[in-house]
Amino acid sequence: MKDSRVLVTGGSGFIGSHLVKKLVQMNAEVYLLSLNRSVIDNVRLKDVWNKLRIVNADIRNFDSLASLKKLEPEIIFHLAAYHHVGDSFTHFSEALDTNCLGTSNLLEALGDYERFVYTSTSEVYGLQSSIPFKEEMTPHPISPYAIGKYAGELYSLMKCSMGYPVTVLRPFNVYGPYQSVEALIPEMISDCLAGRPIKATEGKQTREFNYIDDTIDGFIKAAKTKAAIGEIINLGNSEEISIRDLVLKIIELTKSKSKVTFGALPYRPTEIWRMFCDNTKAKKILSWTPKIGLEKGLSETILWFKQYQNF
Repeated sequence: MKDSRVLVTGGSGFIGSHLVKKLVQMNAEVYLLSLNRSVIDNVRLKDVWNKLRIVNADIRNFDSLASLKKLEPEIIFHLAAYHHVGDSFTHFSEALDTNCLGTSNLLEALGDYERFVYTSTSEVYGLQSSIPFKEEMTPHPISPYAIGKYAGELYSLMKCSMGYPVTVLRPFNVYGPYQSVEALIPEMISDCLAGRPIKATEGKQTREFNYIDDTIDGFIKAAKTKAAIGEIINLGNSEEISIRDLVLKIIELTKSKSKVTFGALPYRPTEIWRMFCDNTKAKKILSWTPKIGLEKGLSETILWFKQYQNF
């Protein structure tokens, strides 16, 4: 990545900011596409802000992307998205505009490049008849968020069929420092450290959770591996855990006295009951294997909350 011109959309978000910092560390020339310059206030990027080049644009507005062809980025990591699954049912227009139209706008605004890495989501699998989820399964997205993301996949792969070097990644749930408390793990950690009562669903649904450093390693390898062009690749550790067990593990690791009430919250309208991946392709094509287990990753995240959130 050294001296490569790299464009990151969504670079002020949780995954994006970690990716940006890793790219800066690797001495890449990093361009951050941002809706407005208020991203300067984002604590996630404060340590590298002076090393970034900011491109002000809105991917939902094709005209605002006109400067990208002159910029001529060599590598593009596309992470900008409407990302809240539950809220997308009531903000469906915003979710579709950003995830579908925004992706097509970006792809059409670019000139030639060495690699375009599209960030999809495990949510595109939806309801499947078997697990673990494999890339060759027919997606069945069941939320406006996932539908928009899958549409972005299709557009990206269409461009690939026209000769553009595109790779599609499907990350499974990611967690770690600097993640918003709107997400499950940081919300649980924050509540546990503060001793607040915890309300949860019955917690029978299962997920897998991947530490941010492992995921970023996968992104970097996807951009550098020629064999990944034209591929859809799961990024996940294939380790399934129920939400109930996850909550209890966080309570244990934080030594919290919070009272938890399972069943206090309803399941989402279209709940996916089991979700974890087959990561064979990532291992084979990217030589990528997650290194940080759940307990270690949770401990690191808890430590960050204690240090930076004044617990």
